[in-house]
Amino acid sequence: MVSRTPATSAVASAAVVLSLLAVPAHAAAPAGTANGAVAAPDADALAAPDKEEVRSLLKTARSQGAPGAFARIDDNGTVSHIAEGVADRATGRAIGTGDRIRIGSITKTFSAVVLLQLVDEGRLKLDTSVNSYLPGLLPDNRITVRHILNHRSGLYDYTDTLFASTVSGFESARNKVFTFRRLMDMSLAEARTNAPGAAHSYSNTNYIVAGMLIKKITGKSVVTAYQDRIIKPLNLTNTFYVHPATSIPGTYSRGYLTADSAGKKIDSTKQTVSWAQSAGALISNSKDLNRFMTALMQGELMSAARLKQMTTWTPVSSTQAYGLGLRRRDLSCGVSVYGHTGTVQGYYTWAFTSKSGKRSVTAFANTSNNSPVYATVNRTLEATFCGKSATAVRGTPASLDYYATLPDGALD
Repeated sequence: MVSRTPATSAVASAAVVLSLLAVPAHAAAPAGTANGAVAAPDADALAAPDKEEVRSLLKTARSQGAPGAFARIDDNGTVSHIAEGVADRATGRAIGTGDRIRIGSITKTFSAVVLLQLVDEGRLKLDTSVNSYLPGLLPDNRITVRHILNHRSGLYDYTDTLFASTVSGFESARNKVFTFRRLMDMSLAEARTNAPGAAHSYSNTNYIVAGMLIKKITGKSVVTAYQDRIIKPLNLTNTFYVHPATSIPGTYSRGYLTADSAGKKIDSTKQTVSWAQSAGALISNSKDLNRFMTALMQGELMSAARLKQMTTWTPVSSTQAYGLGLRRRDLSCGVSVYGHTGTVQGYYTWAFTSKSGKRSVTAFANTSNNSPVYATVNRTLEATFCGKSATAVRGTPASLDYYATLPDGALD
């Protein structure tokens, strides 16, 4: 795509990193480790969150172009709400941690949970060809369910086509309603990025396939699967899948997409997100996201065996790895955290928890296509989980990770 976040060279270097770190599908490091290193300290040993630093970072994000930003920290029963700026530029309403937001690719973790529950139920096998469940869908019978969940299928990311131009691509897609099949056709019209299992190559197409698997195996819609299997059991009262409706119910933060030129901001709040669906169309808020990530790591959503598979990692960079719909970030203080990031036009979201699930954070900025804001809010993970011990990394530019260099709208 032409319109990536302002770090084009980082895209190329990230691609090199990905190819160098490619490993066989079952040769990933054990859960909670980086390339076989000793497991990081658990949440019980974490330093206190540096809330002053979190607030400082949110203020910096505002100075870099985010109308508003917030972070909610749930720390073993203690809740901290930190917010700066506005949720709505027109009315000036202050942003708050209770605001509902579009969570982008954090939806992928929900989709992965549903599929892993189906594995627990004996209705799905991770190392079986996707075509065994969806005959003729994919061009290679070697692409397995596991390859889909850990982005090792090699399927071209159709969002590279949809959003080759940031603003015009968005305006063209924002009110359209796509079928899963139409999105797949866009992907399959292009060459694959690698052979099945050969490399990690992040692609939203994988989680469109995940949605198709959920629908085929359960015989129900993805919204029913999310509601029956995750939203209702965890009492996530602020989490919705409204596709193809364009509005966010209740109190919400508006989203502001930064144009490629002159820093102009486009109100991108209303859209079908039909181009994302099971890859990124969920709406939630920080309380629900922290509850979800805590429940996940504490084993409330699947068996211990399935959680172990979910947290078997494929290295992505020296500080990041990807499991099955889940990310691991290795922080400067030696702590690893688990969750996902999400980008929908106008919405940047981080939802991560400690290994024990006892400390969780959801951080957010209501903008996108703004790499300085991404890098700044990304650093709230350090302040939340490393506390004041993260001093060494403060005052230095936070390097953009691979996912920050994806096209805007690519649901990182």
